Amino acid sequence: MGAPGGLLGSTEPRLWTPPLRPLTEETSYGFAVVAFARDVLGMPLDPWEEWLVIHAGEMLEDGRPRFRTLLVLVARQNGKTHLLTVLALFWLFVERWPLVLGVSTLLDYAKEAWDAAVQFALDTPELAEQLPVGRPSAVKEGNNDVRLLTSHGTRYKIAAANRRAGRSLRIDRLIVDEVREHQTRAVWNAAFNAMNARPFGQCWAISNQGDDTAIILNELRTSALGFLETGEGDQRLGLFEWSAPLGCEVDDPRALAQANPNAGRRLHWDDLLGPARRAKKAGGEAEADFRVEVLCQAVPKLRPAIDPDAWRAAYELGDLAAVRSRVAVVLEVAPDQQHVTLYAAAVLPDGRARVDFVKAWDGPGCGDRAQRELPALLERVKPRAFGWLPNGPTAALAAALADLRAKGRHGWPPPGVTVEEIRGDVPAVCMGFAQAVVAGQVVHSGDPLLDSQVAGAEQLPRGDAWVFSRRGDGHVDAVYAAAAAVHLARTLPTSAGKPRVLVAR
Repeated sequence: MGAPGGLLGSTEPRLWTPPLRPLTEETSYGFAVVAFARDVLGMPLDPWEEWLVIHAGEMLEDGRPRFRTLLVLVARQNGKTHLLTVLALFWLFVERWPLVLGVSTLLDYAKEAWDAAVQFALDTPELAEQLPVGRPSAVKEGNNDVRLLTSHGTRYKIAAANRRAGRSLRIDRLIVDEVREHQTRAVWNAAFNAMNARPFGQCWAISNQGDDTAIILNELRTSALGFLETGEGDQRLGLFEWSAPLGCEVDDPRALAQANPNAGRRLHWDDLLGPARRAKKAGGEAEADFRVEVLCQAVPKLRPAIDPDAWRAAYELGDLAAVRSRVAVVLEVAPDQQHVTLYAAAVLPDGRARVDFVKAWDGPGCGDRAQRELPALLERVKPRAFGWLPNGPTAALAAALADLRAKGRHGWPPPGVTVEEIRGDVPAVCMGFAQAVVAGQVVHSGDPLLDSQVAGAEQLPRGDAWVFSRRGDGHVDAVYAAAAAVHLARTLPTSAGKPRVLVAR
């Protein structure tokens, strides 16, 4: 299945920094890269790669690279590894820069391009002639030293992305792969600053698009866009971004073509349009992920489940001691069964609900540990009600507790504690909690676990409503437990009498 009219991926990026002067063989080293890939390696660059190296290889009149730093953004599976391999070999064997360093979040990722470069060097006669014979050997792996050495003394090394990457080295060409994964400045500071004493140095930061946590990518992109818009800032920072325009439909072929320059070439259209239509139908997290990975769009947190400013404003140091007779406690288990939380809540005299941390368990077997410790914890807290959300991952643990109750096991349930599942509308529990936070009807004491999970919680659509979710790694079981505890506390009767649990319908 092809795109309408034989549409091909865009050779030219949607956003890019224009050259200072016409690009020719004298003003850009990119023309030589194109010829090297075609005539020496026998692996011509794709059209978008040719366009990129010509524009990225622009030189100043004194011979230095026009761009000391390049940010290249392109959707996955468009030939990025091949491009990096060709560049590294060109810098080693043609321009003969003393040190080329490749850095990625995992050493295995950096090694992918390095392995390809080694294979090309060994299999290409013109390059093999320039490898050293005997000692030192051309290729070395191990002892934290992975490098390709030429007879000219030039080296291509790789390193994992950590705070030691590039330290004590003088780097001439730096490749920072998957810069979207850099969530601190440690790696960037270590590797980029190793070019300080190299006036002809150049850094290629290349990646798919990232999210709010990609601080280096976002800082570079914001700065480069600022220069494009105002002409002020760092003119030696270049942006070359193949991405779909914001607001496009995820299955729009023209939008896909802007982010995937190899669409209709090495990428088949049906491999793009089929997943695009599934993501569009699913919406929510699936659509957000597709926009980042395939449309190369900067998608911030899809929909924060709880307003961050309102949550910060809800901080009020205190405890539940004065309202102990109205406390409700809720247990929640994370879907991966690797985290369990127990939170308490009670309605204060002024009508607001306070939520408070009781206990958390994590790691393998955390559910079993929570089950064993729960009776003693409830005996200590002495809540009026204990509950759980029955249609989620807590169901298995709740079934074990129900079995204890059926067998009349001593200590369960604790005396005076009503034990019931919170039946009914889970989206109402989630949305009600979020609305109460915004309305100033919830207070908390700044529990680090809950603060962290609230910051990462997103809305996962359920028809016209939504529940808590989290894109990527992490949990939201603490948010569920806190929300359900507030809900349970609000359904407790305020007058004296036998405790009972009202359920959401």
